[in-house]
Amino acid sequence: MKTFEYAAEFEPGNKLGVIVVTFPDVPEAITEGIGKDDATRQASDALGVALLSYPLRGLPIPKARARTGHKVSVPADIAAKLAVLDAFTVSGLSKSELARRLKKDEREIRRILDPMHATKLTTLVEVLGVLGKRMVVGIQEAA
Repeated sequence: MKTFEYAAEFEPGNKLGVIVVTFPDVPEAITEGIGKDDATRQASDALGVALLSYPLRGLPIPKARARTGHKVSVPADIAAKLAVLDAFTVSGLSKSELARRLKKDEREIRRILDPMHATKLTTLVEVLGVLGKRMVVGIQEAA
């Protein structure tokens, strides 16, 4: 099962109470927050935006390799979008063929496959199904 959870490094910032968060596997994701809770929320958002930039630049989404550090996940809607983008790339289908299989207009498919376009979760789940994937939601205790 593929998850979009990456190890993060939390370090004190230059100002009192500020925590800087970086990701060894996603160097573009850098953020800060006031206190650990805020820093974790900011890190989740920063990680999601950074990962969405990879398909825009024609790059594969990096694998989570780092084993040490606090684990941070991307927001659920971004994880679903990343999963669709990844599954579409691997599928080898054209946008036209995906549109035909989903019985949707190709313009809608282009919007679905646009990393920066917000897409409803139900639509992303439907696309994953056509691409031979299914979304599994898990809940864990907060750190």
